[in-house]
Amino acid sequence: MSCVRPPSTLLAFVTAIALATVAAAAGEVRVAPAPAGEELSKKFAVSVEGKETPVYTAKVAPADETRRWKAMDDIAHSGDYFDTAAFTCFDMSGPVSVTVTCPQAVQSAKIVPASLGLVAKVDGADARKLSFTLSEPRNVTVELNGDWSESLHLFASPMEVDVPRVDDPNVIYFGPGIHEIENCVQVGDNKTVYIAGGAVLRARGWGGPVFQLQGDHIALRGRGIIDGTLCPIHSRNLLMVRGKDIALEGVVLRDSSTWNVPIRQSDRVTVTNLKVLGCRANSDGIDICNSRDVTVDGCFLRTLDDLVVVKSDKGQGEVHKVVVKNCVLWNQVAHALSVGAELRDNIDDVLFTDCDVIHDKGREWTLRVYHCDSAVVSNIRFENIRIEESRKLISLWIGKAVWSKEAERGHIKGISFENIHAAGDPLWVELKGFDAGHAIEGVSFRDVQLNGKPLTKGDVKANEFVSGVRTDGTTQGR
Repeated sequence: MSCVRPPSTLLAFVTAIALATVAAAAGEVRVAPAPAGEELSKKFAVSVEGKETPVYTAKVAPADETRRWKAMDDIAHSGDYFDTAAFTCFDMSGPVSVTVTCPQAVQSAKIVPASLGLVAKVDGADARKLSFTLSEPRNVTVELNGDWSESLHLFASPMEVDVPRVDDPNVIYFGPGIHEIENCVQVGDNKTVYIAGGAVLRARGWGGPVFQLQGDHIALRGRGIIDGTLCPIHSRNLLMVRGKDIALEGVVLRDSSTWNVPIRQSDRVTVTNLKVLGCRANSDGIDICNSRDVTVDGCFLRTLDDLVVVKSDKGQGEVHKVVVKNCVLWNQVAHALSVGAELRDNIDDVLFTDCDVIHDKGREWTLRVYHCDSAVVSNIRFENIRIEESRKLISLWIGKAVWSKEAERGHIKGISFENIHAAGDPLWVELKGFDAGHAIEGVSFRDVQLNGKPLTKGDVKANEFVSGVRTDGTTQGR
């Protein structure tokens, strides 16, 4: 029997299909070069599908606990206490191979979040190299040789689409390169700020928020970096949001001198794939204040102070319908996911879900409702959260604190924790009402695992001003 050779057109077609299949399997990568004048990491080199990606540096809280506390408490010199981590950014579609090269041999490698199940393979011919496959855009961290502090963050984003035109009159466009910003950039109705990959915006001075997004139908997006390193402590938010139908997406925020992103008195705000790295006192990540219909999705936050927090100042509007999901969180001093402390208008319907806490090195709590004033706080849900490290796990608390501005205390009711898996030693759970008239009512724990064991009533430390505690269907009354 003889073989029949296919026609040349058919052979070309088959070859094209095969090549397309290989290309699809390999995935596509888009990398923006670093701008001239930006200092890059000397500790790591990264390539994705053979393309070199620039590795930037970022100040992060110190590994040493004493210095980490000083970074929060010695406010005037807060920026003097830091370690240096690294990060790289790229866009991808389809599975991609990532190679990391370091100056020394890799003795151990850990990739987090652990829930992704990523395993690094050390190169047999060169022990300074490791590789792994990333199947979809994610924010992951590589820790080598036990160094969890000065680690490498890889921010893999989906491919950018619908990139604005440079000459669009409704677009404030920052192309690749270094840009210095001294004055506040005011962004009004129907405007878009676009920060291209390879752009680094260096804010300096006391000029108010770097970007003030105030109005309706506003977007800030891109793949570049907004940097607050040259700003004095407590001088400038990197982004300020106040309005309706506002979208933030894709950029990196580095070393803010105060809150990174306050969202105030706003409606219908989406924050997607934002990356936040901060080391200074009060460098909160995202503060949702007196706002409604806010979604935070797929973000990475590693800051000295609170990561994602919901607050309400008096007379500025209640808070409803907040969703925080798919985020990767690294808590360094304060809270990872919280409501409070400033709670003076009512808050209802807040959901924290499907998040990974990869580290909690803090002295506060991983999951908390911290109530120091008079509002009614209700219907707060913590669900599907994986916590790889915690010191103080859960706290619901009503009382007077340094943050209190009102004589009257408030109420907490209808709080649920479901499918929470946490590791740590010890893991604390506290519920503390203020008095009989300002109590905590209705708290449920379902499928909460502490170091692989189900949470029990004995694990929950509640005072006499707490009622209706349920642990997997069992109710504990007052």
